[in-house]
Amino acid sequence: MCHASGVSASSASLSDYRVVLTSPGAPGPVLASVVGRLPIAMIGLATLLFVQRATGSFAAAGLVSAGVLVGEGTGAVLQGRFMDRRGATRPLILAAMLFGLAVAALAAAVEADQPLPVLVALAVVAGLVQPALPGASRALWADLVPPGPLRSTAYGYEAISLEVFFILGPAIAAFLVAAPWPGTGLAVAAAAMVVGAVGFALTPAVRARSARTAHGGSPAVGPTSPGLLGVLAEPGMRTVAIASLGFGLVVGTVEVGVPAVTAAAGSAAMGGVLLSAWSVMSVLAGVLYGLRPWPRPLHLRMPVLLGVFAVFVAAMALTGPSGSLAVLVVAMLLAGAVITPQVTAHSMAVDIAAPAETATEAFGWVITAATIGIAAGQSVAGVVVEEAGPPAAFLAGGVAGVVLAVVLWLRRGTLATTPAAVPVAS
Repeated sequence: MCHASGVSASSASLSDYRVVLTSPGAPGPVLASVVGRLPIAMIGLATLLFVQRATGSFAAAGLVSAGVLVGEGTGAVLQGRFMDRRGATRPLILAAMLFGLAVAALAAAVEADQPLPVLVALAVVAGLVQPALPGASRALWADLVPPGPLRSTAYGYEAISLEVFFILGPAIAAFLVAAPWPGTGLAVAAAAMVVGAVGFALTPAVRARSARTAHGGSPAVGPTSPGLLGVLAEPGMRTVAIASLGFGLVVGTVEVGVPAVTAAAGSAAMGGVLLSAWSVMSVLAGVLYGLRPWPRPLHLRMPVLLGVFAVFVAAMALTGPSGSLAVLVVAMLLAGAVITPQVTAHSMAVDIAAPAETATEAFGWVITAATIGIAAGQSVAGVVVEEAGPPAAFLAGGVAGVVLAVVLWLRRGTLATTPAAVPVAS
């Protein structure tokens, strides 16, 4: 790998995305990963809403939802590390089967009114075996497109699509809570994840990569991921993880605060509408931002974008105790405009911060940090909503995001000068 300082991200046109998505071997994994990754962010909120309906407590529901997300974050790293050594096919199929069983057990326990510790424990297990599809999907692009602008575009697609899933998934979960059975959202999410993960694992491109890796085609075994932290031992990867953590923390407060505001206004389903609008704004603004990203250096982009995001979310607190949806919508859409640029920056920074042979594990850490952040944000917001109302939850999330943006700014040098950096086309 080459050294780089002050790395800048390339811009990508719509035609570049079309070339990448239609590359030989790409359509099958892309379609399967869409089905399997869409429910990733849906699982947490679907669990929260299901448990809240069953127990009547946002605080209890937040703890169970956090259990799923914390387990998911841990499982993503462990599964990713194993896939970097043995390939993705068998681990994904095994994880998908175990995940289906774990979610069924959790749903049965909720229906049986089991104690909260039991629900949290089952939620953690479900998260641990949730298929680590995002990391496997991102790593596969190294086989499908050559290095350079097209691969950067492929990573941009992964980031944009994952961002859509992180926002659209909760919106779907909010809609499905109105179904006759409040666990419908959780069941739909689990089924889609199982089908998508198995379908992805069985595509020819993934099977070929798995066969090559299992027969010694990957140099990832050995010192590339030392110790318990693995690739997170790289200072630059810790910076990327902090950025992803801050993003998830702020998003988690919004995912709880918005449904709480709309429920107080007399329309629980409106929460799903607003989250859907957030998703649309995020994608549109993200595509436009990708044409001319700013700041161009990734080590500056991450703290700036997180800080702007946090300020806009804090502004959502101006909705006030009266629940003014107009103020909420404006601030929410402004915040949504900087979501995709953040997730894209996280994905591209992995190439700067981590060795290429640890791609699955490295991206697993990004997912882990985001899910832990969402879990913390949802848990804290659930308590704050009950004690002080939704505006206070938005304010708490915004302040936390600003604090972590300052931390990122102080650590910006770890991405500007890291020895693992690779050149990015400009």
